Amino acid sequence: MATEPELRDPVALCTPEGRLNRDAVGWSRRPVHDCALPASWGRRKRWDYWCVTWPGAAMSLTFADVDYLGLADVWFIDLATERTYGRAAIGPLARAVALPDRVGGGSMRVEQRGLQLAVTEEDFGTRLTASYEKAAFHADVFVERPADHETMSVVIPWSDRRFQCTTKENTRPATGSVRWGDTTYDVDGWGCLDFGRGKWPYRTLWNWGSASGRTDGHVVGLQLGGKWTAGTGMTENALCIDGRLTKISEELTWTYDRTDWLRPWRISGAVVDLIFTPVYDKRSRLELGAASSAVHQCFGHYEGTVTPADGPTITVTDLLGWAEEAQWRW
Repeated sequence: MATEPELRDPVALCTPEGRLNRDAVGWSRRPVHDCALPASWGRRKRWDYWCVTWPGAAMSLTFADVDYLGLADVWFIDLATERTYGRAAIGPLARAVALPDRVGGGSMRVEQRGLQLAVTEEDFGTRLTASYEKAAFHADVFVERPADHETMSVVIPWSDRRFQCTTKENTRPATGSVRWGDTTYDVDGWGCLDFGRGKWPYRTLWNWGSASGRTDGHVVGLQLGGKWTAGTGMTENALCIDGRLTKISEELTWTYDRTDWLRPWRISGAVVDLIFTPVYDKRSRLELGAASSAVHQCFGHYEGTVTPADGPTITVTDLLGWAEEAQWRW
């Protein structure tokens, strides 16, 4: 198991020349990194991805810029019916959105052909809004930022030229509504932020799992990763229990069937032993010349046990979230 340094003071992710600042390598309980990235066309990857889950449904909102492609999109699923809605703004307009260099450092908004998407930072949280009148789709969800709530930020150092800062904030209470056609969904659940800024290698393979909810008398957040961090001495694995973070400094074992994505997955290690049972596979594929991606993001429920650093083992039951495999050439 690796020994990962915990950071407490503000630090720049990279040098003025665009190389990794080695003092930035570590993890923190609150975001401390300034992720300003000097221009280096084709290698910078920046995104804010939000996913909100509540009983029977999920919605995501993304703002991303990977240098040669800009994207802003919304996606929604009614898990009971598997009815989905998605709409995206792609191209120069999406790229023109100023992505902040710090977590929660600024609001983002895009309008394109009747689609309106926004991430708005407010005093006590973040408001996610999406509207497309032609489909009668409207969403307004507020994701609260509880006082003293701990999150996980970590820098993954592949090399001085290739590195990533990621912040994962889960178990943030989410309320609001999604209206699609004649149906209104009342949101009472949890929001999760994936904030990423870095310079990536051309080929990447990762696993990511996340879930938030109440189980065994606690508010439990799962942050689980794999493959892309192997060999770097750092992981993106953590638990957030009742707002307090337990960093997991080991690579977890992911076991799943790539011929049948809806079969149960197992994610295990010294601190977690979890079975994830999918109910829906969100398949995404991109072919854009030299760039491509293949992503299976499965939504479902976690069962098993987790053991935080400062408490007894917690039984996880019916915790709604997702687990995914993503392959990228970018």
